[in-house]
Amino acid sequence: MCNATQLELIVLSNNGLTNSLPRCITNFSTNLSILDMQMNHLDGTIPQSFSFENNLTTINLSENWFEGTLPRSLVNCTNLEILDLRSNQIEDTFPRWLGKLPELKVLTLQSNNFKGLLNISKGDLIFPKLRILDLSNNNFGGPLPTDLIVNLKGMKSTIVGQGEPLYMPAHVGYENTVTVMFKGKETKLVKILTIFTTIDLSHNSFQGKIPKAFGHLHSLIGLNLSHNHLIGSIPLTLGNLTDLEWLDLSSNMLSGGIPRVLGDLAFLGYLNFSKNQLTGRIPQDKHLSTFSSEFFSGNPGLCGTPLPKACHGETQPPLPSSLSTLDGEGHESWFKRKVVWMGYASGIVVGISAAYIAIEMGWPKWLARGVRMLERSATQWMEKPKQRTIKFHGQ
Repeated sequence: MCNATQLELIVLSNNGLTNSLPRCITNFSTNLSILDMQMNHLDGTIPQSFSFENNLTTINLSENWFEGTLPRSLVNCTNLEILDLRSNQIEDTFPRWLGKLPELKVLTLQSNNFKGLLNISKGDLIFPKLRILDLSNNNFGGPLPTDLIVNLKGMKSTIVGQGEPLYMPAHVGYENTVTVMFKGKETKLVKILTIFTTIDLSHNSFQGKIPKAFGHLHSLIGLNLSHNHLIGSIPLTLGNLTDLEWLDLSSNMLSGGIPRVLGDLAFLGYLNFSKNQLTGRIPQDKHLSTFSSEFFSGNPGLCGTPLPKACHGETQPPLPSSLSTLDGEGHESWFKRKVVWMGYASGIVVGISAAYIAIEMGWPKWLARGVRMLERSATQWMEKPKQRTIKFHGQ
């Protein structure tokens, strides 16, 4: 392979390859743009010598057994847009020096042994185009990095530049993929939309308060800070994230009430505030009360719908009847609910299909938003006639 100096792609993913990578693989071809060796059994260290003249845009070495530290010569990959090292055994501190890569859009270090603080010097201009940052399932600690968050300019704008491709870079016969936590489920994205913008810092040991600076990342679609040691209140600035579709703050030590402004986030289809120390009444005049009770559980001080615990001065909402004790009327009610669910499922298919077609044809962003708004309105309309207790929280 090292003699094939004109190669543009090396795609050997999802095989049973073992042993270490040959050292020549990082510098034998100036034409190489895609290096995809994911889902093998490769071990040892990642070769340290990425040449100055390389043309790599994608490096995917995820789901292997690589160990050691990251090669500092990665800074020579000035065209690199996607770096996916998920699910290895790499031991290192946060590679802030990767922030000097001018085109980097995806950085996934999930499920390794990274540790320490996310120290970023104030005033550093780094990660200017980053749109997917996944540092979950590591050993990072200390406060959440405000100085890093304010640098993420690629997550601040909601406007896609003219001439910018719809998907992140690909090659003839090859499409980039990335695995992310999407609305509480691990999801593999085949093709990566340029507008897909997420931060996942879950399952670490971060402490302190949630920085207000997150509210400046206006194009953010997903934010996962769950399973850390965060304290304090949920910042009101999260209400500025008008494109947010999922928000997971579960399993922390957050206190105070749930900000009413979060109910104004029209696209929010998944949230999880469970296992915190939140208190007070769940806002009832917004769609927050339509989410499942499990996403608010583990907060002894919370009350109000959808929780069975009534707030002071209110009556406890009736619990739904068990299916095992349904009488004739109950069977009829259950059947009607089933019909509603079937109709809603059909609506999801139509809505997603319409949005996908809109994106593929390059229609403006407002049209895709309109599809999602229309779908949510239809859901709410179906609930109104008999004040059903079924609550929908999907999109």
